[in-house]
Amino acid sequence: MTLQELFDIELPIIQAPMAGVQDSPLAIAVSEAGGLGSLPCAMLGTDALLEALTTLQARTRKPINLNFFCHTPPQQQPEREAAWRKLLASYYEQYGIDSQALPAGPQRRPFSHEMADVLEAFQPPVISFHFGLPDKALLARVKSWGSKIIASATTVEEALWLEAAGIDAIIAQGLEAGGHRGHFLSDDTNLQMGTFALLPQIIKAVKLPVIAAGGIVDARGVTATMALGAAGVQAGTAYLLCPESTTSALHRAALKSNGACHTALTNVFSGRPARGIVNRAIRELGPMSHSAPAFPLASAAITPLRTAAEKQNSGDFSPLWCGQNASGCKEISAAELTLSLAAGL
Repeated sequence: MTLQELFDIELPIIQAPMAGVQDSPLAIAVSEAGGLGSLPCAMLGTDALLEALTTLQARTRKPINLNFFCHTPPQQQPEREAAWRKLLASYYEQYGIDSQALPAGPQRRPFSHEMADVLEAFQPPVISFHFGLPDKALLARVKSWGSKIIASATTVEEALWLEAAGIDAIIAQGLEAGGHRGHFLSDDTNLQMGTFALLPQIIKAVKLPVIAAGGIVDARGVTATMALGAAGVQAGTAYLLCPESTTSALHRAALKSNGACHTALTNVFSGRPARGIVNRAIRELGPMSHSAPAFPLASAAITPLRTAAEKQNSGDFSPLWCGQNASGCKEISAAELTLSLAAGL
């Protein structure tokens, strides 16, 4: 079965869900152009999720992929969090921030029955998961709606695990990809591979359709991955300059700068490895810090620095998520970009 048949779409192009830089308009634009738009839902509460689903239902009849995280929330780590704030003390002093009155950072919630209660009335056609899958009972509930399920794999072992769990397609997330790594069976980043090494190995190992992700920003990249046997591609970074995205002015400027060619995996913004453009926070605190609390607890202490720096027109403490190939970032509509990605098919 082709990806187009599986998802009832015209083009085998999936827009990667990107929390913090998009809302419904980007997802809708991509789906209306014939691809599969995606909406990141991990930072939405149930009320916000309901509002987003209502908006999608009112504005398009095309399928949309709803993306959720499946991490296990860590226990609070008072000593580690205190040490993390101590490490950031000089920055707090620079920006006049009271470290004793820091608000809670943005929450990233794992998929739950409460979220499923909201989804059930809508029975979304496609749901994707990052960091593994929900427990068997919750996964069975999603399947009962007839929703197609996809999830990210960063190793062959993860792909085999996902296939055994009974999902419909696998996203092979190469090391080039921007944003959070989707690994879930091991935290060892040395096991991570680039897209063109990972993709054929997963295709050989599983019987499911495999979607290539990581470093794919133009029609040539799409054609190359399809030649290797990919059923389709998932692209994220390429959409960051589209007018439908909510990418900040600072982030847009960074994407258009020479600095966009220098990215790194870092855990300093959330506590989990994610790829972004190297800035002051990454250079001075990481890129990988043993002091950062577990995901997503690290964000609480660094978010006030981001807010303060951005008020001074600085991206020193902002997570400037970006893949290793920003060359395809163009200030064109999401529809035009989607069609251009599929131009060689």
